[in-house]
Amino acid sequence: MAVAMPRYAFRIEYLGSPFSGWQRQDHAPSVQGRIEAALARLEPGLPSLAAAGRTDAGVHATGQVAHIDMTRDWDPFRLSEALNHHLRPDLVAITACARVPDDFHARFSAVERRYLYRIALRRAPLVFDQGQAWRIRRDLDIAAMREGAAYLVGNHDFTTFRSTMCQARSPVKTLDEIAISTRPAEAGTIVEIRLRARSFLHNQVRSIVGTLERVGAGTWTPDRVKDALDARDRAACGPVAPPDGLFLTDVLYETNPFA
Repeated sequence: MAVAMPRYAFRIEYLGSPFSGWQRQDHAPSVQGRIEAALARLEPGLPSLAAAGRTDAGVHATGQVAHIDMTRDWDPFRLSEALNHHLRPDLVAITACARVPDDFHARFSAVERRYLYRIALRRAPLVFDQGQAWRIRRDLDIAAMREGAAYLVGNHDFTTFRSTMCQARSPVKTLDEIAISTRPAEAGTIVEIRLRARSFLHNQVRSIVGTLERVGAGTWTPDRVKDALDARDRAACGPVAPPDGLFLTDVLYETNPFA
């Protein structure tokens, strides 16, 4: 009779700039590949790490979640400490670790995912936020952006706002919230766009942000966002926002594995 391998969940943060994305690749650095290499230092021959979502090249995370089945029965604190030791000097960190039930799955057990997109409105080049915000050298009409965003909240066919390479079986998703806020910065203004949904399509967030930027710049009227959504045609989408400002901030479950 096979002995069950203990399952562990990790909350992970990483700077996406040095990586080709989350997913392991043969000839490019990836976050998954880096963590699996660290795990192999502890227990060789482990299965692949399963994540809540596959972030693209340059996209960051403060709340990515992944799980793996280990051979040894590790103390979660000691496991996270050992992994962080072997992850140095890469900008990847295990911020929480927990033993979870065998039926927990980082991707399929998730009930909500949250993303943050940061825009820096300033003429001067970014220094401390370089690679972590989209710099736009003009003001944006935030009220118009909120008006345009309202058309996207709810259950819709998001064909217009997903990559042509998206592998999701259906383009229909329910977007629970788009919240747009601003705060003053040392030089200029930071715009924060927060999105909540059970799941997202490939490039959906960046496609939405790029389209809303067109509204904020005055190139699009807010109701053109509804026209683009109704078109169900990728060609109707605005420009795709760069990955720099995108963060996966939270993955939620019915029971918080890290509570």
